[in-house]
Amino acid sequence: MLIRACGVTLIVFSGWLSLAAAADPPKRTWDPDLKRWLTEEELGSIEVYLTEEQALKLLFPKSRIHAEDLRLVPEQKARIQERIGWKFPEESFRAFKAESNGKVDGYAVIQETIGKHRPITYMVGVSPDGRVTSVEILVYRESKGNEVRMKRFNYQYEGKTTQDPIRINKDIINITGATMSVRSVSAGVKRALVLVEEFFLKAR
Repeated sequence: MLIRACGVTLIVFSGWLSLAAAADPPKRTWDPDLKRWLTEEELGSIEVYLTEEQALKLLFPKSRIHAEDLRLVPEQKARIQERIGWKFPEESFRAFKAESNGKVDGYAVIQETIGKHRPITYMVGVSPDGRVTSVEILVYRESKGNEVRMKRFNYQYEGKTTQDPIRINKDIINITGATMSVRSVSAGVKRALVLVEEFFLKAR
């Protein structure tokens, strides 16, 4: 049954009344350190710096790109988690292989890891011999810490391999006020290297 009252349409179903014009309540984010809900200003706006295509063009300007979905079986996921030292929920990743003139130019993995409150989307480029060539931030969603996209910071990852710690205060210099973002990107870089090694380099 439809009821019109004061310009608002009410819908009655088996005795239940729902307000058709009502919107879902906004999703809020709780900060365990501050012990309160965060404001929109504290959460920050979504900053889109690069599309997937633009990031790939930066990494491999003259290569032909082949996209691949890397799907982890439970044993493989457990092995990767043990190698990088942390657990993650994802069971598949979007990766790319770049080729030109019949040879592999490199690989790339696109990932999302949580900064302090929201996910950071970024791409990690890896050379054919398993070294980081570049880290490109695609989307940043935090109010602070977007310095992780700057070359003066992320050049630290270049040349890193699975044998490097890739951790704050070991071989990565932190950014004041952005520790969680730096930690998340660093962990993701390590994971990208291990994924490339597991799916591409071992096979070769």
